[in-house]
Amino acid sequence: MKRILILVLALAVVLGMAFTAQAKKRYVFGGGPAGGTFQTVANGIQVYGPIKSNPNFSVKAQSSGGSVENLRTTNAGRVAFSTVYAGEVFLGRNGKMKNDPRKYENVLVVGYLYGAPAQLVVREGSGITSAKDLAGKKVGVGNAGSGAFANCERFFTHLGIWDKIERNAMGYNDAAQAFGNEQLDAFWLLTAFPSGAVIMAAQTNDINLIDLGKDAADSGYFEEYPYFGKLTIPAGTYRGVDKDTPSFFDSALLVANAKVNPDHVYELMSAVWSEEGLKHMVGQKKTFRAMSVADGLKGVNPAATPLHPGAIKFWKEKGVLK
Repeated sequence: MKRILILVLALAVVLGMAFTAQAKKRYVFGGGPAGGTFQTVANGIQVYGPIKSNPNFSVKAQSSGGSVENLRTTNAGRVAFSTVYAGEVFLGRNGKMKNDPRKYENVLVVGYLYGAPAQLVVREGSGITSAKDLAGKKVGVGNAGSGAFANCERFFTHLGIWDKIERNAMGYNDAAQAFGNEQLDAFWLLTAFPSGAVIMAAQTNDINLIDLGKDAADSGYFEEYPYFGKLTIPAGTYRGVDKDTPSFFDSALLVANAKVNPDHVYELMSAVWSEEGLKHMVGQKKTFRAMSVADGLKGVNPAATPLHPGAIKFWKEKGVLK
């Protein structure tokens, strides 16, 4: 009888473990192209201990083209979580994406990650002092489907030069390599600094950064696209760039599909925005120093870009959302 009881208990344990394994939800986290911070976000969350050991769900990082692709795949439910720029979240929700009137209403905001500034890299001594000087030049404009590409097209169209440059759609690392081989005259990024791709470019060339803040202010860009903020890339961020460089930035947001279990969103946030979770993210890249509970909804207007129910619960508990 005792032996039978032991066998029954053992069977119950095995069945319980099988049920738990079967019940554990698997979520795909949309990252970004190689060399970009989006992929670092996805990888950092995937490998964080409390996320890996969570009994209710697992997270798998998956590379992507970037912000625009993430907006579409998250909306369709092909990925559960991703990073998308605030501009794309707003434009997509309101059907204002270029040549795309669809409304991406299944993408809900989880929290603010960091500000991603526009950066335009040229060779020192090239004579290029403004983005307008790129007419007739070979320019890396970000890979197709990325927020970098979409923002480059938006900004250069605003300046009247999009159709006057030789556009090369490629990721940051590929652009830095092509720039180093003198196959490009300049390349554009929309990512946190310091960027590994720009550091790579500065190892083989004397580089300079264009004052995009002046280009934007002089052309009325901030008035037309008010969701952009202003910032300065400090002198010394990159080798050989010894002056402050004004620019503008979009906010990189963690988003989730509307159908993701609110409890799971809450659990993920509780891990990532904990004191240890924030230290872990900074360990992945110094860019994530911008992450904090206090700034968890920085640049987010819940009326314009609604929050996920799990995020509402979390930010209300933290006193960030009233």
